[in-house]
Amino acid sequence: MRRVVFNQKGGVGKSSIACNLAAVSAAEGYRTLLVDLDPQANSTHYLTGLANDDIPAGIADFFKQTLSSNAHGKKNRVAITSTGYSNLDLITASPELADLQSKLESKFKINKLRKLLVELSEDYERIYIDTPPSLNFYTFSALVAADRLLIPFDCDSFSRQALLSVIDQVDELRQDHNDKLEIEGVVVNQFTSRTSLHQGLVDELVAEGLPVLPVYLSSSVKMRESHEASVPLVHLAPRHKLSLEFMDLLGALERAA
Repeated sequence: MRRVVFNQKGGVGKSSIACNLAAVSAAEGYRTLLVDLDPQANSTHYLTGLANDDIPAGIADFFKQTLSSNAHGKKNRVAITSTGYSNLDLITASPELADLQSKLESKFKINKLRKLLVELSEDYERIYIDTPPSLNFYTFSALVAADRLLIPFDCDSFSRQALLSVIDQVDELRQDHNDKLEIEGVVVNQFTSRTSLHQGLVDELVAEGLPVLPVYLSSSVKMRESHEASVPLVHLAPRHKLSLEFMDLLGALERAA
């Protein structure tokens, strides 16, 4: 299973959702890999606590190999970093990805990630992909490589427009590049049940027939504490309300699979 987390609107919690679902998946015994494709490297920082200069080689090095290899060249490889958590590994991102993007686009290397992840699926039962907040080369590569898509929604009207735009874009991409890609669901994030605005926005999505997942992720300062500590919630505070929501969300996804 290769699951990508994407919304072209920034600040909706992509990295938090990808990392915490991956951490819960690993804690439940699945051999899990998280692939960070965002030049900001938020997932990499979150799971390792490392600064940019200390980040080990990862996906940027893999893409550089694809640019330098010839038609009959040797197999491109990727470095995988252990997070220190059982069953959870990481392919790191770095700011170098931003410099590589135009070269990769001009060489049309859009299918290289899919080939890599298909091979890695032999070693990992669950692969999560964190993406940049725009439909660029890396996001497109992830959508081509994945079989399932989660779209974060952070309960404001701008996020609703971004959500509808993503759905339209994915429909087009599915027709031309990856007919196996399934929109697995909309992840309601930063939800406050006491706020009628939040509930009203979610109710509108449900009424429109959009695939809103049944578990809503609460807004909580504990997520910020988790980021600062570079420790996923399931390990930082396993009985916290938000940790339990991530567990319930993964359970809902696994049951529907």
